[in-house]
Amino acid sequence: MKFPKPQTLEGIASIIHSDYVGAADFPVLGMNEIHVVQPGDIVFVDHPKYYDKALQSMATVVLIDKKVDCPRGKALLVSDDPFRDFNKLTRHFRPFQPAFAIISESAVIGENTIIQPNAFIGNNVRIGSNCVIHSNVCVYDNTIIGNNVTIHAGTVLGADAFYYKNRPDKFDKLLSAGNVVIFDNVDIGALCTIDKGVTASTIIGEGTKLDNQVHVGHDTVIGSRCLIASQVGIAGCVLIEDFVTIWGQVGITSGITIGEKAIISAQSGVSKSLPGHKSYFGTPADEFRKKYKELASIRLIPDIIDKLDKIQ
Repeated sequence: MKFPKPQTLEGIASIIHSDYVGAADFPVLGMNEIHVVQPGDIVFVDHPKYYDKALQSMATVVLIDKKVDCPRGKALLVSDDPFRDFNKLTRHFRPFQPAFAIISESAVIGENTIIQPNAFIGNNVRIGSNCVIHSNVCVYDNTIIGNNVTIHAGTVLGADAFYYKNRPDKFDKLLSAGNVVIFDNVDIGALCTIDKGVTASTIIGEGTKLDNQVHVGHDTVIGSRCLIASQVGIAGCVLIEDFVTIWGQVGITSGITIGEKAIISAQSGVSKSLPGHKSYFGTPADEFRKKYKELASIRLIPDIIDKLDKIQ
């Protein structure tokens, strides 16, 4: 997320009441999670295990819970609770805007696009030309939808990320300030849910087709011309490359990559990155040939046990 205008290190520190290491006028351009940070961004870290990753990332400002040696060309914001203060910055720069109409006056809708009754279009939404948005679709603020997109009834674009910190007394929610971006020629079935990014975009690529009841987690990027069947659940921060096919009821864990032209069969559980141009099934999902060998070996176990019993 980029700020509306450049900020200074001192200015950011005053918002969250933190100490800082660096020049007071050190430029700060935005804030992002570690996997999408760019030069000028703030990234937060609150565990020593991840200090080096944050300090060596592309971020030039690190919101951290301990004063450490600051890498050259970077700055620190030292806070007793970086998670809390990252939320403070989200509230400050991307506050919640209530809606005052079913279709916001700030929404931009292209030519020949049809918005069916009872669809909700939030603030600063952009929808291209020749789209059809069916009844009871909910499009949250800042969503971007391309041309020739069809979205079926009951789908929600832009709900919050499922991202919580486990405190001793509660789960503390990390606020979402990103959005959803849908490219041209995408079809989205009924009752799908696509969560917005925490600070960046959840993306559905050109020509991709989603069946009914598909869930896409925060900051996931789905490439072009993918086919995703019903009841697939995709966690946050997943990269699905172009021309991937995912059949029904597949579950995909967070932070992994599915390679180009991979095929994942129904009811598979994907717990690690999978190279492209191969077919997979099972839980944990693996290549067809390897999985069939495993199943064949499992079927031999009763005979092996029977033979061992006879020997004894």
